[in-house]
Amino acid sequence: MKTVLGIIGGSGVYDIAGLENPRWERVKSPWGEPSDELLFGTYAGVDMVFLPRHGRGHVQTPSTINYRANIDALKRAGVTDAISVSACGSLKEELPPGTFAMVDQFIDRTFAREKSFFGPGFVAHVPMAHPVCPRLSETLVEAAKAEGIKHAKGGTYICMEGPQFSTLAESELYRSWGCSVIGMTAMPEAKLAREAELPYALVAMVTDYDCWHPGHDQVTVDAVVNVLHANADNARKLVCRAAKLLGPEHFPSPIELVLDSALITAPDKRDPKLAAKLDAVAGRVLRPHPSTSSV
Repeated sequence: MKTVLGIIGGSGVYDIAGLENPRWERVKSPWGEPSDELLFGTYAGVDMVFLPRHGRGHVQTPSTINYRANIDALKRAGVTDAISVSACGSLKEELPPGTFAMVDQFIDRTFAREKSFFGPGFVAHVPMAHPVCPRLSETLVEAAKAEGIKHAKGGTYICMEGPQFSTLAESELYRSWGCSVIGMTAMPEAKLAREAELPYALVAMVTDYDCWHPGHDQVTVDAVVNVLHANADNARKLVCRAAKLLGPEHFPSPIELVLDSALITAPDKRDPKLAAKLDAVAGRVLRPHPSTSSV
């Protein structure tokens, strides 16, 4: 099976020199409109698919992003592994702006977003104890080392609703919880990737110290954008190196089988309309098994 590496991020990530046969294509989804067209191409022999999370020109807020359509579109595009690149604030002194943190845990504090492909008429509960793919995360760490990018392995990403930045009280609360970084887009993206049986890992690109740091007591868009521009080159280097390390051959992950033990609604009670919308994300378990199909 071939690797098809999906990259979710901004323009600094997908503007890659050496991307062969680049083409933008609209991928339709029964869950609505994805954030943008998808950019298809090949780099170092690896097929890649880029999705601008906020749309080109940054037109979607963290709360208006159609996360379900985005993940569904990546699945329909044949993506086998997904890497998310996300700007974040740091909640720890040892994670200064410019650091790339390969987080391995999440706390979800969002409240205004659709968080599941499943629902009334077709219920499923996927495990999220270990929300990132260890192989993808380790590949990102190796890529950062190879490119000389300042990085950190592991950590907890707390996802807030936004679009406003934190109050000082909130920032101090999240620090007391032991969180490493704070952002607005990892949730429900990571949860939906798991429901779609899609191995997923996230790179938290630190742009600021949130507002807890005495030397950085206010987050501004200008300051964040300045660091984002400085991080863009490293982000491109990171995903390109990760593609080379992963290589063109895809190695199966247990994550690709999570729905085997997650579906709880009896087959004869499942909502057929909802089941039809799940053809991409859950098609593997919904398609009739060859041994039971009629002749």
